[in-house]
Amino acid sequence: MMNHSYTAVVERNTSFTDELLTEPYEVAWAREARVFVRALDLSGTLEVCAEISPDGLFWMKEGSPPARLERPGLVSFPVREFGHWLRISLRNTGASPSARVIVYLALKE
Repeated sequence: MMNHSYTAVVERNTSFTDELLTEPYEVAWAREARVFVRALDLSGTLEVCAEISPDGLFWMKEGSPPARLERPGLVSFPVREFGHWLRISLRNTGASPSARVIVYLALKE
């Protein structure tokens, strides 16, 4: 049996100030995921976490503590046992927050 993998770019060059939720992504076939967030520009502190859903409509935090980024760069974390749907929540805090990001989901069967 051949394992499958796929990398989805769910946000590309997206600018926001305080909060960004990615579009829901159906991942029922995958056993594990790794989230990568690349901050191209960042003013403030970026908190990143995964949200899970059974149907793509109703969401809850996955449960792991948020990953943090305080300057432009890359942050990553694994997600397992997530059910059928994933989306990524990005929250930027600070005096005058702004960010421009690329968000990837690296999925494996």
